[in-house]
Amino acid sequence: MKITKDKNAEDLKARAIDLAGLVSYQDGAIVSREVVSQPTGTVTAFAFDEGEQLSEHTAPFDAMAIDLDGEADISIGGKVNRVKPGEMIIMPAAIPHALRAVTRFKMLLVMIKKPA
Repeated sequence: MKITKDKNAEDLKARAIDLAGLVSYQDGAIVSREVVSQPTGTVTAFAFDEGEQLSEHTAPFDAMAIDLDGEADISIGGKVNRVKPGEMIIMPAAIPHALRAVTRFKMLLVMIKKPA
C-alpha cells in the first residue's frame, strides 16, 4: 500500500469545487488531500484503490465519512457497514474502526475536535 498526500489547500479557497475531483485514484494506493486544517478540526479527501484499507484504529474525537464515489466497508466496534455514494457514517470517538475499499472509493473525512 502506498499513501500519497497533497497538503496544498490554498488553491481551494473561495471557489466552487467538485468534491469527487479533489483527489485522483492511483493504482495500489490511498491518496489524501487536506482541504481544511485548523486547530478545531480537519477536512480531508481520500481516494482508495479497490482493496486498499486502513487497519483498525481509534481517534480521540468523532469522525464523519461522506462517500463521494464507490463503495467501502467501514467497521465500527466490530460491526461492518457498507457505505455507498451519497451516504455518510459517523465513527464515534474512542471506538475502534477500520475501512476496506470494496470498489475504488472516495470519501470526505470531517473531524471536529473537542475543546480542550
